[in-house]
Amino acid sequence: MSTDRPTVLFVCVHNAGRSQMAAGFLREIVGEAVEVRSGGTQPKDAVNPIAVEAMAEIGIDISQSLPQKLSDEAVQESDVVITMGCGDECPFYPGKRYEDWTLDDPAGQNLETVRTIRDDIRGRVQELVGSLNVKV
Repeated sequence: MSTDRPTVLFVCVHNAGRSQMAAGFLREIVGEAVEVRSGGTQPKDAVNPIAVEAMAEIGIDISQSLPQKLSDEAVQESDVVITMGCGDECPFYPGKRYEDWTLDDPAGQNLETVRTIRDDIRGRVQELVGSLNVKV
């Protein structure tokens, strides 16, 4: 990992729920101390409105986020790659730190279920922050 500002990439299939929530949490916790990216192997046109609502409940606005197509370059330029349900579709490059987070997909779920997913993601992001050696 680089010594100045690490880059964390969150990846899920649609880049419309889990990865957007994780990116929102990381930005909220560390600010500019980490470069935060997200992408999807099959991105949707917009972020899941239930994910937006669940995050807004706790004061994090992801409503302006746009799903992005995952690129090989994004993976190559990242220090840490967190995958969430994209399986073999996610590119792998030696020398990167990879974590695979098994999380339910918020697509098609009700708000109560998405809150549970959100809270699980928050805990995982907090653990991630502790391992990044950045000042928060």
